[in-house]
Amino acid sequence: MGYQILDGKSTAERLRKDIAERVKTTVAQGGKRPCLVAVIVGNNPASVAYVSNKDKACREVGFESRLLQLNTDITELELIEEIKKLNRDKEVDGIIVQLPLPSHINPDAVIAAMDPAKDVDGFHPISAGKLMLGLPTFYPATPMGIVTLLREYNIETRGKHCVVLGRSNIVGRPIANMLSQKGIAKTASLSGGCGVSGDCTVTVCHSRTPDIKKFTLQADIIIAAIGKANFLTADMVKDGAVVIDVGINSVEDPDSPRGWKLVGDVDFEAVAPKCSYITPVPGGCGPMTIVSLLENTLIAAENK
Repeated sequence: MGYQILDGKSTAERLRKDIAERVKTTVAQGGKRPCLVAVIVGNNPASVAYVSNKDKACREVGFESRLLQLNTDITELELIEEIKKLNRDKEVDGIIVQLPLPSHINPDAVIAAMDPAKDVDGFHPISAGKLMLGLPTFYPATPMGIVTLLREYNIETRGKHCVVLGRSNIVGRPIANMLSQKGIAKTASLSGGCGVSGDCTVTVCHSRTPDIKKFTLQADIIIAAIGKANFLTADMVKDGAVVIDVGINSVEDPDSPRGWKLVGDVDFEAVAPKCSYITPVPGGCGPMTIVSLLENTLIAAENK
């Protein structure tokens, strides 16, 4: 059967243009530019590259973007004090702390120190609690990007069975909660609506789930966020399923000049022919994650 690509890249580009127009209008009317601060500890190449992409995206839509890069030997208390300074800074609308942090720092303590009104990553316990209760809040950027992509392609969730592979607090748990909510998930959207419809029956599978294939073969929608390259294979997917691949994994590729390539958690070439819709890697969830972070930051600024 034929399948359609869920094009996160082109969707994110259009949404970024909408954000840029809103910022331009706000500034023209005498308002302030949204300001996002990224906090990074150390110089992990992957973290630095990811923050650089966020910085570039911010500047493209007219945000003020700041980077607070701190030494690896900073103590947990010192880092929390830096977060509190950003909480008090009236010019700062959004704060993100790039993970992972050094092993001597408890990320939960650092995130809990943030002002929830500036928690545009949606990781604060208050944000997570509101999400669970179905209250308006900042949703984590990747789950928000997923529901936005489903909405943009008019993919129905009501009455469908979704299997989520992975139970992380960043993707698996929040997306399962969002899709299972009654009625409409209360996330703000650029169109002024409320996001994607919920009413989905959700099964969460993880590393301790026996016979994951038994569950995925029942799924109308599969969200793969398990962190294993090409984990979801064709024999695990029923015809017509919608497959969302959150994974980003580097694997050896002797044909590539770099000697490696990026693949997702889904064996794309084998699985795609069985799907109705599927996201590519790269170009699927990644761009949607960044544009969702921008939208959260814009909302944080407008909420002031």
